[in-house]
Amino acid sequence: MTPETLFSLHGKTALVTGGATGIGRMAAEALVCAGARVLIASRKGEACEAVAAELNAMGAPGTAEGFAGDVGSKEGIDTLVAEVKSRTETLDILMNNSGVTWGAPLGQFPHEAWEKVMSVNVAGVFDLTQKLLPMLMKSGTIDDPARVVNVGSVMGEVPMGDGAYSYAASKAAVIHLTKIMAKELSPYAVTVNALAPGPFVSRMTAFATADEEKRAKVGSDVPLRRVGRDEDIAGCMLFLCGRGGSYVTGAVIPVSGGINVMSGRNIFEKAL
Repeated sequence: MTPETLFSLHGKTALVTGGATGIGRMAAEALVCAGARVLIASRKGEACEAVAAELNAMGAPGTAEGFAGDVGSKEGIDTLVAEVKSRTETLDILMNNSGVTWGAPLGQFPHEAWEKVMSVNVAGVFDLTQKLLPMLMKSGTIDDPARVVNVGSVMGEVPMGDGAYSYAASKAAVIHLTKIMAKELSPYAVTVNALAPGPFVSRMTAFATADEEKRAKVGSDVPLRRVGRDEDIAGCMLFLCGRGGSYVTGAVIPVSGGINVMSGRNIFEKAL
């Protein structure tokens, strides 16, 4: 047994939604480097095409293709599924990464912030997976299941609003949905797992991670004293999608630098 046999994705086809930036971009690069054919989709098709060109220029064993895809509506999902089917007959890996957020203080948080966020972050994850399930089932076997990786958030694990109430609630829903789907899809040779990231550099977190000074300040509040790096996502994806992760389903990997286990002070601290 070698690292190659454990983590190689040669011959696999993957779809990464929201793959043009942030965590999706990190994951797409990891999959390409492991030998997969990676379909990258987001609302901004030109950005996906540009990222695919960058990944193909690396000379990695895998390849990338970029195109537009919107998971925020039934029509958008149907169009995305049709595009995927036009490019491949089977699908080995689905990464549900597309997501949106909305921030406002308690007392000013608008009603419309719920419908939009839940539609993309929860309904989009479920509906896209449901409609791609026949392709995943076609490729999955007992020895080598198809893989679904959902992107949750540490904010879905711990009671942390930070003004993003609908986002945090949506990610808690993603984590619970991951476990439900893992239970129901295991008989069909499809594993379903989730990442629960903490702070990473992305378009969504640009307000807090856009430069080194901001990243240092954010990292100082993380137990492991830094924000996430590309390789943190890459390592998780290669484990979950490679042979080494074929016996894991329903797991939520806390890629959050320890935020997931942060708690209050020891209740006897002052006495001690």
